Amino acid sequence: MKALVISGGGSKGAFAGGVAQYLIEAKGKKYDMFLGTSTGSLLIPHLAANDLGKVYDIFTNVNQKTIFSINPFVVRSKGDREYVSINYFNSLIQFAKRKRTFGESKALRRNIKKGFTKEEYDKVRTTKEDVVVTVSNLSKNRVEYKSIKDYSYEEFCDWIWISCNYIPFMSLATVNGHEYADGGLGCVIPIREAILRGATEVDAIVLESENMEYNKVLGKNPFSLMISLFGHLLDQVEKSDISIGKLAAKHRNVKLNIYYTPTKLTENSLIFNRELMMQWWEEGYNYAEAKVEKVSG
Repeated sequence: MKALVISGGGSKGAFAGGVAQYLIEAKGKKYDMFLGTSTGSLLIPHLAANDLGKVYDIFTNVNQKTIFSINPFVVRSKGDREYVSINYFNSLIQFAKRKRTFGESKALRRNIKKGFTKEEYDKVRTTKEDVVVTVSNLSKNRVEYKSIKDYSYEEFCDWIWISCNYIPFMSLATVNGHEYADGGLGCVIPIREAILRGATEVDAIVLESENMEYNKVLGKNPFSLMISLFGHLLDQVEKSDISIGKLAAKHRNVKLNIYYTPTKLTENSLIFNRELMMQWWEEGYNYAEAKVEKVSG
C-alpha cells in the first residue's frame, strides 16, 4: 500500500504541490493513503481527489485575505526581503475581546469548504484507503490523527482547518471541550503514522532543506522574533519526526522516499507571495523529476 505524506510549511506547500504533480502525473503513481500536517493537510484532499489543476489554482492564489479574518501581520519589504511586523490595531481588537491569539483564521475555514466540495469528499471516501490530517490536542497534550473515514464532510473540513491553525497567530479551536491547534506543534511530518496504518511504500515531502545548517535571519522586532523562535522549535520537531520515520521504515521493511527542498525557500512561510509560490511549484516538479531520474538512472 502506497502513501503520500506532506509536511507542514505554510506557503512552501506550493513546492510540495509540484513534487506531487510530477509523482502522480508524470510517474503515474497511485497512492492509497494521504497524510498531511498543516499546509500538507490543505493539499492532500485535493491530491486524493486527483484534481491537480484545481489545487494549483487554489494554492498559488492563497494570500493573507483568504486565510485571516483578523490578520495579525503587516508584511513589509526591505530590498529583496519581505518580513512581518505586528498589526497593532488588529491585535488590540483581539485583546479587547479577551482572545488568546493575535489573529483569527475563519476566512481559511470558509475557503476550505469552498475549495473541497461535498462531492469530492464522497469521491475520496469511496476511492481511497484513507486521508488523514494531523492536529495537536493541547488540552490532552498529545498529537491526534483525524481520518476522513471517521467524520462527516463538515467535521473533516474543520479538522483540515484546525491542522493549519498556527497559534498564537491563528484561531484556537475547541472541539468536544478540548482545545486544538496546528498539528505541526507535535508532528510536522507523519511518516511513522503512515507506516503504522499499513503503508508498505511511503513518499514523504519535507518542506525544508535536508541540511538545516544555515544562518537564520532573526526577527528585527519582538513579533517577527517570535515567529523565528517558533520556526526553530518546529525544525527540531521535524528532525525528530524524520528520524523516527526512518527507524520505523527500516524496522518494518518499508520503502521510504524523502523529497526535501533543495534550498531554503523562505525565512517566513507565513508570507504568501503568488509569484514565489508559482516558482516553487515549478521548482518542486523539476526537483522531483531530477531526483527520480538520478535514482532510476
